Amino acid sequence: MNAATLPASVKSPDGKIVVQIAQNDAGQLTYSVVRKNAPVIAPSAFRVNLKEGDISAVDVRNVLPRVVDQKRKLVATKADEARDFFAELTIDVRPRSNILTHFQWIVRVYDDGVAFRYLVPPDAGLKTLSVRGEDTEFGFAGDYDCTGFNVGRFNSSHEGEFDPIRASRIREHNTYDLPLVCNAGVNAFAIGEASLADYGGMYLRGRGDGKLGVQPRHSGRLDDSKLIALADIGAAGAGSPWRVIMLGDTLGNLIESNLIGNLNPDPDFDTSWIKPGKTAWDWWSGPWLPPPARGGTDMPTLKAYIDFAGKSGFEYMMVDEGWCLRSGRGGSAPADADVTQAKADIDMPALVAYAAKKKVRLWLWVQWALLDRQMDAALDQYQKWGIAGIKVDFMDRNDQQMVDYYHKLIRKAAEHKLLIDMHGAYPPAGLNRTYPNYLTQEGVMGAEYNKWSRRITATHNVSLAFTRMLLGPMDYTPGGFRNKTPATFEVVNSPPNVQTTRGHGLGMFVVFESPFQMVADSPDVYENAPGFDFIRMVPTTWDETRFIAGDVDQYVIVARRKGRDWYVGAMGNEQARTVKVPLAFLGDGKFKAQIWQDGSAPTELNVTQQNVGAGDSLELSLAPSGGAAIRITR
Repeated sequence: MNAATLPASVKSPDGKIVVQIAQNDAGQLTYSVVRKNAPVIAPSAFRVNLKEGDISAVDVRNVLPRVVDQKRKLVATKADEARDFFAELTIDVRPRSNILTHFQWIVRVYDDGVAFRYLVPPDAGLKTLSVRGEDTEFGFAGDYDCTGFNVGRFNSSHEGEFDPIRASRIREHNTYDLPLVCNAGVNAFAIGEASLADYGGMYLRGRGDGKLGVQPRHSGRLDDSKLIALADIGAAGAGSPWRVIMLGDTLGNLIESNLIGNLNPDPDFDTSWIKPGKTAWDWWSGPWLPPPARGGTDMPTLKAYIDFAGKSGFEYMMVDEGWCLRSGRGGSAPADADVTQAKADIDMPALVAYAAKKKVRLWLWVQWALLDRQMDAALDQYQKWGIAGIKVDFMDRNDQQMVDYYHKLIRKAAEHKLLIDMHGAYPPAGLNRTYPNYLTQEGVMGAEYNKWSRRITATHNVSLAFTRMLLGPMDYTPGGFRNKTPATFEVVNSPPNVQTTRGHGLGMFVVFESPFQMVADSPDVYENAPGFDFIRMVPTTWDETRFIAGDVDQYVIVARRKGRDWYVGAMGNEQARTVKVPLAFLGDGKFKAQIWQDGSAPTELNVTQQNVGAGDSLELSLAPSGGAAIRITR
């Protein structure tokens, strides 16, 4: 295929998605997306501006097609393998500005979405890729009903509500976090990015030209270069992350997608040591010891949490802030803090040994800048102590320097056989596929906000399944067992309440993806508590994931399989409802379903059992702000 064949089109393997690449007389390339014969993305320009000048007007040298179909084994995620099946066009172009000899636009089409990026190869005549701006368009073919998080600024913890917004109301000065999700008639889509490296993270803004759709915006580098990316052009070339448009019949169908991960490289190291699991946690519920004592970050309190984790069968116990020598609070980074040493009243080797006797391993919280200051020494020490993983916090940025920090830290952690949980994190871009030791991350407004606000509503929780979770795992920190109605909920820092039912909370452990799952409340509240038996048995990684039913802001039902067993989670908004769970996913055979669903009070559950088969449906009664959980065994 050569330039004379433009416009060129490429179809998804199932034929439902068609992307067309065209070019106008000014040399501008455009792409458009149609799914199920309905336009989703109207003709939209590919644009990029380098330090040396604009390279958007081009002459096409060649158009090269290929098809790839491969199975990829997954580690510690929502499925045991992913099919990586796509058709691709590589459009090799020469910029009319003659800034470089040539570069490429690469377009891939999967059954569940479209991805594209530009790549500057090593023979293009540049040694360094210096990017001033990337104004590629996502032009909408209609005034879609969308849902997004207008984060408002570049430096943030990426924690907030995803609210409804008409496409025509997204302004040029807005700063929308990823993903932006939209319903487009018979189709639904989510905009994200993948394989983020050597580049600043992407936000979205209105186009500002009177047309529907959005364009990228990026935080600048911190070196006053006014660039969004700066990278050496090595043997593999250099370019942008993948710009991703996930596509399906509904937003819920995208919960099953592995597209973001498939656009990232596989790990290049042994992953057999990576163990997902659940953890007790000493921070969310506040200082705790059995009455009448009140503990803090000290040996008696931490041993009590370790005892609880061991008794419950949890793999881990998280030691949060305050353990290290001269530790600060929150995001502070005192000049004299030392994250290689524990404070005087904590004997870390003894604590690790105590936990080992209970078959529990420890994680440590650490502020990111303190860790950066002592990274090699700290990781050496944590490995020497026998620490399982680290929770790194308060990055609150996604400029290129911070993106580089993630890659450096997570790779070095893997070399030390340390697991990672990033807090104050930017939205996922599939980095956990390349580094499976990167089990989970925050970048979500989760249960901690119950401690100081009324913002964690049932509607918010449901919306996360159709928005933030589409991009990857999220450390929401579920497990709050002091359940209240919205009317009786109180903002209490310690111990905090939640304004959803026990059934809603159990549903989170299935619906919300996180290979490292917190059990956030204090041990006393779980003693003989209804539903804790489900938390003890539910896995944190899965062999298969199925979206069953739901809609953003209304309700969600997700089924996940581990081995021969299925688990189902249901979560509803503030309205009571009855929902049906068709069991066709079970396949042949006879099964037993154990059901935990809302009782007459927020902390109560109705627990029942019944025999079921693939031809049956289960009916669940969800209370206001309610939910349910099911375990189905052969």
